[in-house]
Amino acid sequence: PRVGEQTAYIPQQAGPQQAGSAQTTPTAADRAADAPDEADGDEREYRTEQFAFVEEPNDNSEDVIDWLKFTENRTERREEARRRARSRVIALAVVLALVAVGGVGYLWYAGKLPGLSSSDKKTGTATAAGAQKRDVIVVHLHNTAKGGTSTALLVDNATTKQGTTVLLPNTLALTSDDGTTTTLAKSVQDDGSSGTRDQLDTVLGTDIQGTWRLDTPYLQNLVDLVGNIDVDTNTDVPDPAGKKKGTAPLVHQGKDQTLSGKMAVAYATYRASGEAQNAQLERFGQVMQGVLRKLSSDPQGATTTVQTLAQILDPSLTDKDLGTFLAKLADLAKGGDYRTALLPVGSDGTLSAKTSDSVVKDILGGTAKSPDQGASVRVSVQNASGTKGNTDKARVVLLNGGFTFLEAGTAPAVRSTSKVVYADAGDKDNATEVAKTLGLPAGSVTKGTVTSGADVSVVLGQDYKPSSAQ
Repeated sequence: PRVGEQTAYIPQQAGPQQAGSAQTTPTAADRAADAPDEADGDEREYRTEQFAFVEEPNDNSEDVIDWLKFTENRTERREEARRRARSRVIALAVVLALVAVGGVGYLWYAGKLPGLSSSDKKTGTATAAGAQKRDVIVVHLHNTAKGGTSTALLVDNATTKQGTTVLLPNTLALTSDDGTTTTLAKSVQDDGSSGTRDQLDTVLGTDIQGTWRLDTPYLQNLVDLVGNIDVDTNTDVPDPAGKKKGTAPLVHQGKDQTLSGKMAVAYATYRASGEAQNAQLERFGQVMQGVLRKLSSDPQGATTTVQTLAQILDPSLTDKDLGTFLAKLADLAKGGDYRTALLPVGSDGTLSAKTSDSVVKDILGGTAKSPDQGASVRVSVQNASGTKGNTDKARVVLLNGGFTFLEAGTAPAVRSTSKVVYADAGDKDNATEVAKTLGLPAGSVTKGTVTSGADVSVVLGQDYKPSSAQ
């Protein structure tokens, strides 16, 4: 028999052994018997058990598969993490861009962009007279300790979202009910709330809704109720109760000074010797703005504060109306949309169209209509005769003589002789006529400085005899 090729011996494919039989090594004859015969076309026969190892699991192959799967999953997770990170960055950039665009758009709409606010204001000014809605009340601060008044307009412009305190000098010329020219200070004293409000409407072309009389004790209570105020004071204010020299001032000059009610009243009414009334008026405006910054922006809360003051308000203004109005201004003051402006008044108390446009037209939306000063000669009278009734007697005589009477109060000291003063050479004849009308000698007429708003100033002395007036 032909000895064929030896087939690799695979122990796993050994046939089953008979029980109790010993394992023997196959002989050459056995291998020859198992070899395929060449007569069968040189075809080999394979039994199934010879390939049993293909179907059996291999631990090494499974480890390789698991490692490939782990590597593939790890790579996919890294790629997914990168994709998510890129998506988050893109989304964040989009959100920031939208916020930036929205912020710029809001600032542009509100007119707060640098370089554009002025143009916006000009646009608002062009439509100020007719298109803007304003609420206005007038405030008269009465100094109950030293006398005198300070007046301001509180303006709420609902169109431009702007609040303003307009300070009115006491020398502002108004027209009284009898057609004569008077001053703001005199009108507040003689004509009261409603008369002064009507006169201001005529001069400024406004529509004032109400009058708020604020006596100094009420201002002190108001500041205490809101929890003190912070003001950039411009001067030291002495303590009114301090009688000794060298006493520390009640209010110190400096930034962010905290003022109590007593300190606020002292600062708002303080006027140094030789200082113009406008300086005191500006301090009053600072105090009012400081109060608004601390007042509640809630209408009910502001109304409760007003009611707590227990004021007797003018019939034109109720507690609720005043509280609601002040709450709106408080909201503007806290947001920085509030300012204080001084009404420019000439030396004669009148308003020129050029100087008043910035306040009367832009802020109040009105038109200046000062009294016609050419109708009669304006004569201010100060009583230094020691007789209180002489002022009224001189008033009657001057009005009957066709002059406009302006009261200049009472002199601090009594004079023995009267004096009639004119400033311009063209008023010399008028001064002479005034002296003749009052029954004063021609020698009392002299050139000098006259009271603001007057053409001729008169100081009545003890030589003034009303009975001699013509």
